[in-house]
Amino acid sequence: SAVRKGWNLVPVAVANQALAAGTVVTYEVVAQRDVPEQFVTSSVVKPETTSYVVGQKILVDLQMGDPLLWSQFATTKTAERLSSKVQKKLRAITIDVGKKESVGGWVRPNDKVDVLGTFRDPQSNETVAVTLLQNIIVLATGKITGTTNVNLIPENQREYSNVSLLVLPEEAEVLALASDLGSLSLSLRHEEDVDSLDERGRATIATLLSGQRTRELEEKRKKFIVDTIRAGASSSPR
Repeated sequence: SAVRKGWNLVPVAVANQALAAGTVVTYEVVAQRDVPEQFVTSSVVKPETTSYVVGQKILVDLQMGDPLLWSQFATTKTAERLSSKVQKKLRAITIDVGKKESVGGWVRPNDKVDVLGTFRDPQSNETVAVTLLQNIIVLATGKITGTTNVNLIPENQREYSNVSLLVLPEEAEVLALASDLGSLSLSLRHEEDVDSLDERGRATIATLLSGQRTRELEEKRKKFIVDTIRAGASSSPR
């Protein structure tokens, strides 16, 4: 039953000796102890994630046997600087995104994305959607970078409303202008997919209503899926 399940024992990380605030945690001062499952929340450090707090300073005094909590540690070892992650000749630029524009919030630092723009074409006065940039690396989501210790950040602080992208100076100009003209969205790529479209397409209301372009794209998508399935089958052990 659910009540009985709550009393199943699960391991958590605990201090194996008294620790004063300011002590740097090492593997030697951490042990594991079994406690009822109903008392274990996401705020408790589990044995398999102990490595994330090793080398961190504890912010409070602990008694022997006290469980380790993520809130007892600073969020990072040192203050991060985004400029140190920007390669020479490239630039970091930040764009505003919500969950809808960031693939439901699944975009993470070091992911590769395409940037899409939706705005009104000043010449034809029609609404268009175009792929502006392809295969762009995400440097940060909000204040979280690829080297941020995410486990030391409360879950409610991991959400973000903007992302920082690594681009050429000229591409930064494109994004600055496009963000003023309309709205930007991200589409997420496979980490090993670096291909770029030679001819950039654009979607208009006319292409949506005619259905011609979507039918052509459907055939193209089906071919990709079939080829992927065949490749997976050929690589599977027999």
